[in-house]
Amino acid sequence: MEYVRKVDFAAIDKSAADERVTQILFDHTSGAKTCSITCIKTPAGDGSPAGMHVHAVDQIFYILSGTMSIEIEGKQYGCAPGSLIVLPAGVRHRNWNGSSEPIVHLAFNTPLPDPSVPFAESV
Repeated sequence: MEYVRKVDFAAIDKSAADERVTQILFDHTSGAKTCSITCIKTPAGDGSPAGMHVHAVDQIFYILSGTMSIEIEGKQYGCAPGSLIVLPAGVRHRNWNGSSEPIVHLAFNTPLPDPSVPFAESV
């Protein structure tokens, strides 16, 4: 078990401006039993690959940099660095980057998503 894990900010900084970057920090392949944690860079103009969707698990975002636009159950929010976004299982949402700068956020999913089931269901 790797007890201390680091986001590779250098890899994020070196990525192309239009490149989506996903760094898996903790999941079923690295010993997780209760949740998964991922760091995601979303470039300007990009967003949720599934569009409006739901998950079978709770999802929590913590914004590290940039401003995430998110629609939750029909209401839109602008979420700056330091924002914690809580999305209980089954809540309809979509997120996107409407700015000219990338967004970097941590995504926590609990309980641990079943890797044999699609993670997002488009609605």
